[in-house]
Amino acid sequence: METQFLDSEQRPSHSDQFRTFIAHADFPCVGAKSALASGLLRTIAARDLTSSWNDLEIHRELMEWARAYRADPSGLRSLAVIFDTPGDLDEKAFEQALWERIQSLADKDAWKGLPYDPRVCPDPENPHFSLSFGGEAFFVIGLHPGASRPARRFSKPVLVFNLHDQFERLRADGRYERMRERILARDAELAGSTNPMLARHGEASEAAQYSGRVVQNDWKCPFKDPRADDDD
Repeated sequence: METQFLDSEQRPSHSDQFRTFIAHADFPCVGAKSALASGLLRTIAARDLTSSWNDLEIHRELMEWARAYRADPSGLRSLAVIFDTPGDLDEKAFEQALWERIQSLADKDAWKGLPYDPRVCPDPENPHFSLSFGGEAFFVIGLHPGASRPARRFSKPVLVFNLHDQFERLRADGRYERMRERILARDAELAGSTNPMLARHGEASEAAQYSGRVVQNDWKCPFKDPRADDDD
């Protein structure tokens, strides 16, 4: 029987493995740990990172996630899409597949006539770039078996969608920098070095950080939101 789009309650194995991965003492992202502890880490299952098979369902989940956040913005939350396959992508191939899925999701958001979150920029070259789904800004963290950074190395390809606004709220409350420094220190302890791709929003485009691959200054993001022309 063909694998269908299923949520974590129907497919407990990958979800449980991912939650165990996040909960491990060495995992550096305290934001993800907070989401897990508070019951605000949602995992959903999809078929193939290199296929558009589940894109409509993923986009629907993103819209619902945005609506739920606007109704109650308390707490840190993450939406993790765990793909069954492929498990043998190198970092460049994973990066390509990640942006293909993001492009497909953005195209659907634009086709539905949904507005781009005005608090961020749709241009991936801009330091204020973030994605927008359902009118709410998101950024993505990619994990996969071939990742060079231990914190990004999971047994399945995963795209973790995080809401931009929740970190702006932390910044406004004066908590963001403390959390960021703690994550950086824990990541360096785990990997033996500081992640060279991490930068603050507004200082450099976050697009280069999504896949986890170390890229050079001449790297070009393979993404164009259809709504970017509206700002011209």
